[in-house]
Amino acid sequence: MPISIKSDREIELMQESGKILAKVLEELESYVRPGISTLDIDKKCYDIIKSYGCIPSFLDYNGFPASLCISVNDEVVHGIPDKDHILREGDIVSLDCGVIYEGYHSDAARTVPVGEITNEAKKLIEVTKQSFYEGIKHAKEGKHLHDISEAIQRYVESFGFSVVRDLVGHGIGRNLHEEPQVPNFKQRNRGPKLVSGMTLAIEPMVNAGRYDVYWMDNDWTVVTEDGSLSAHYENTILITDGEPRILTRL
Repeated sequence: MPISIKSDREIELMQESGKILAKVLEELESYVRPGISTLDIDKKCYDIIKSYGCIPSFLDYNGFPASLCISVNDEVVHGIPDKDHILREGDIVSLDCGVIYEGYHSDAARTVPVGEITNEAKKLIEVTKQSFYEGIKHAKEGKHLHDISEAIQRYVESFGFSVVRDLVGHGIGRNLHEEPQVPNFKQRNRGPKLVSGMTLAIEPMVNAGRYDVYWMDNDWTVVTEDGSLSAHYENTILITDGEPRILTRL
């Protein structure tokens, strides 16, 4: 499938989709606390998305059973909400969500603390978030995709953390997943040249230990092989003829 270049109207719709998603995540972050279940958070997410007249991107996507991927501690991505998974003081939780507004998707993720967390966990969350911003310094027309990927990897590894290799970011628009794939690590080839009108979901997934991961028996949830903590930070962005525009923020 060729890379989709969005029209001005499509960009307007994606920007509105992204703004709504940013509000959803902001509300969910303030809702996270010790003693609630991951299913409680998912139900809250569904209600918020519906209150904006939108559709959850993830619900029933390839059979995924929830509106929100909630990944706790060593879970990298695609954690399935569960009434028996109760959050505890010291956990870290990745909230990965998408909404559909007028047929257009947005996708974003945040990793948040549950109460007081360790200094290592704080550092992991900070580095993961900042690696996204290091990457998008290169998200400019005329650059290549690998410039983003290499910058993310270089920043993460400078702190002794590792970038997950088995999962990548992606193009986004009318479909949740479009071309191109967006790795968070350097590739042998340069990847496509960045062009104004591209919309990308850039999402560093960073482990405190090694980058190796495996899929749990539910065929969705990905966890670190060594049991180390993992963090996730994602935004949907627009490539312009100047600085990139982050669509999933207020």
